[in-house]
Amino acid sequence: MPRLHHIALVLLLLLTAASPTTKPTSQPTDWLPLFPADGEPKGFHVTAWSDVAKPPPDSAKWLVKDGVLHGSTPRGTWLVSDDVYADFELELDFKIGPAGNSGVGLRFPDAGDPAFDGLELQIMGPRYRGDDAVPDNERTGALYQLFAPKIEPFREEDWNHYWITCKGSHIKIYLNGHQVQNLNLDDQKEAPKRGKPPADRPRTGHIGFQELSRGDTHVQIKNAKLRRL
Repeated sequence: MPRLHHIALVLLLLLTAASPTTKPTSQPTDWLPLFPADGEPKGFHVTAWSDVAKPPPDSAKWLVKDGVLHGSTPRGTWLVSDDVYADFELELDFKIGPAGNSGVGLRFPDAGDPAFDGLELQIMGPRYRGDDAVPDNERTGALYQLFAPKIEPFREEDWNHYWITCKGSHIKIYLNGHQVQNLNLDDQKEAPKRGKPPADRPRTGHIGFQELSRGDTHVQIKNAKLRRL
């Protein structure tokens, strides 16, 4: 019996050594609400729209009221996250007026224009340019002056929903449940009129929200949440 017991123990050890070790799978972090409290947003700062290293116009503030984030008065600002992000999912609801102009900045650096030094996902009212048509690559759902949306499910003067996934070089964007962007930035090496080719844009950086609307309209954002991947 002792010898049989010894043989069985040896076989068990050999089988254990031959079995692959199961490592825990990396899981996304929990969803983080970005604007959970009324007042000036915490974890964000306001900058000039043309260069996020510069201060905003005097007295410019973004405010959350009744759970809705309102763009600044005066116009011409970015609301920039204090933190930086690499791979993440971002969801939000937004509303913009006909003469409105806003955007979601994705992975942009500490200085420069998010539209050209990172990526800017457009939120654009159809009459921001007056009687002139908004170019396809500047409409809501476009990545500013880079890629027009595949389709245009934007609802004018109504609440709309963005679901954004940035993972490495892959960017996927849904507007109101419809896929409007599905890109591998590494494949996009052609230089635009301004800024670096998409393949050379950062893979880590800040997120932010732009206010550049005309007249008395402002972007409105609610239910914004983010999780790191």
